[in-house]
Amino acid sequence: MESDILALESFLPYRLYRLADTVSREFSRIYKERHGLTRPEWRTLSGLGERGTMTATELGEQSAMHKTKVSRAVAELERRRWLTRTPDENDRRVEHLMLTKAGLAAYREMVPLAKAFERELVARLSEEERAAIAMGVAALEEALSSS
Repeated sequence: MESDILALESFLPYRLYRLADTVSREFSRIYKERHGLTRPEWRTLSGLGERGTMTATELGEQSAMHKTKVSRAVAELERRRWLTRTPDENDRRVEHLMLTKAGLAAYREMVPLAKAFERELVARLSEEERAAIAMGVAALEEALSSS
């Protein structure tokens, strides 16, 4: 009978989800306080800040967000005048999204805060723990990308 029970607290996918969610919530306090952004808005802003121009589909793939979340985030950032949409010359159904000067300024303000958050997070770990996590995450990413 015991094999019919899943101990959720020790189930790796659940643990990884909870950890990612906890870290994401901690970081979200920073961009929410600074700019009133939601997680999807931050992911959209940071994706465009990193890559320059992207389509909504590319943003969804890069950030693992559902298209409705991407759409709402794009609409809000456009309302703030932080991004612009340019129709594709060959396919009017596709729009190229790009940060405006104001959006880029907000992104550039957040970059050092994001890096400081990451430094503080990993500073809680020993050097060996940091290396083990980096190797473990890389190994899981590799294993899952090849399946």
